[in-house]
Amino acid sequence: MRKRYDFVICFSTDLEGDGLPTALAGKSIALVRTGVGPVNAAFSLTRFLSENDVGAVLSCGVGGAYPSSSFALGDAVCAESEMYGDLGADSPTGFLDMKALGFPLIPGPEPVYNRLSLDLFPAKRRAPFVTCTTCTGTNDAARALVERTGGVVESMEGAAVVHVARLMGVKVGEVRGISNVVGNRERSAWRIPEAAAAARASLTEWIEEGGC
Repeated sequence: MRKRYDFVICFSTDLEGDGLPTALAGKSIALVRTGVGPVNAAFSLTRFLSENDVGAVLSCGVGGAYPSSSFALGDAVCAESEMYGDLGADSPTGFLDMKALGFPLIPGPEPVYNRLSLDLFPAKRRAPFVTCTTCTGTNDAARALVERTGGVVESMEGAAVVHVARLMGVKVGEVRGISNVVGNRERSAWRIPEAAAAARASLTEWIEEGGC
C-alpha cells in the first residue's frame, strides 16, 4: 500500500541521519538511509519514490568547503544548485563536461547537463554544490574544481538525489554541514559529528517554520 509523506529526508550514513524526526510541525516525514555514493543514493530514492507519494525530497548530510569559501567548520549551508563535478571526459585540452560532449542528462526543450537546479532552500546560507565520486584530496585538485565549476561545497551524493527528484517530478532541497576544508586530507581537523548536527538542526528548523 502506498503511503503519503510530506517529506522524505535522504542521508548517506547513520551519523548524518541520527536524531532526524519522523514527524514535525504536523508534517509526516520518511527517513531513507541511502548508503554512500551516487548509485546508492539514486537507487534508494528511486525505489522509495516509486512506492510512496512524497511532497518533497530533502537531502541532509555533511560536506567539505573549498578553501576559497567563506564558510567555517560547522556551518549549515543549502545548495542553490548541484553539479556533477567529474561526469564527463578528460582530453588534451582539459575536462569536457556533458554539454561539451553533447549528451544531456535530462533531454527536453531545456536540456540539463552537469548542473541541476533546486526548489527548496532549508538553510539561511546558500552556495553552489558539487558532487564528485572521488573525494577531492589535494589543494591543486580543489582549485581546479573551483575554477571549472564555480562550486563551493563538495559531497558524494547530492547531485544524484537532485537528479532523481527532477526525473520523478518532485521538489527537492539539500542542506549540508561543513565538516572539513577540501584539499590536502587532514582528518584530524575534520568535524563530522558537529557538521551533521548543524545540518539536522537547520533542516528541522526550516520544517518547523513551515518549509515549502
